[in-house]
Amino acid sequence: MAVKTLPRKSARERLLAAADQLFYAEGVHVVGVDRIAERAGVTKATLYNTFGSKEDLVRAYLEQHMRRRQERIARILAANESPRKRILGIFAEVEELLAGSAFRGCRFIMATAEGRPGDASEIVAEQYRTWLRTLFTDLAKDAGATDAKQLGRRLLLLYDGAAVAARMDQDRSGAAAATRSAAEALLEAAIPTRRNNWRSR
Repeated sequence: MAVKTLPRKSARERLLAAADQLFYAEGVHVVGVDRIAERAGVTKATLYNTFGSKEDLVRAYLEQHMRRRQERIARILAANESPRKRILGIFAEVEELLAGSAFRGCRFIMATAEGRPGDASEIVAEQYRTWLRTLFTDLAKDAGATDAKQLGRRLLLLYDGAAVAARMDQDRSGAAAATRSAAEALLEAAIPTRRNNWRSR
């Protein structure tokens, strides 16, 4: 019986995979297109034919990561019924990410720290943060927070801060352990009238 071979990934897929590995490990401005093309097993001409420029490759790299994060969070929202469980489910995922050995920090924070005003990394990062801010604010509103906008901002700050602390302090387990309890404390303080009901769920 003939053995079926898996289809070879497209040049675009291989370039994005190579960019993800190298950009995340070393930085978007440190890594040149020659190394990305070599890692992907394509020519530099193929890279430019596929993306047009390194800037467009950076944009595609961050947009891909944003889509993946949106898909993961969509699954979390679908798996949990109450707004509180949905919020805590998001932070449970943060715990898992921080505890993973591959974690080096937030891709968006890292890319924008290297970037210049108005470049691709800043534009995509702002889109990502707008989505996150809206997500947390809407969940806070659904949970019955008296000031949903403020709670949403605090949850976003915690979400960002967990990644920064894990990276800067080199203490992923400590940051992961503190994240969920901090999220619970924020919810308890922001929605005190539902505290007893939530504890029973």
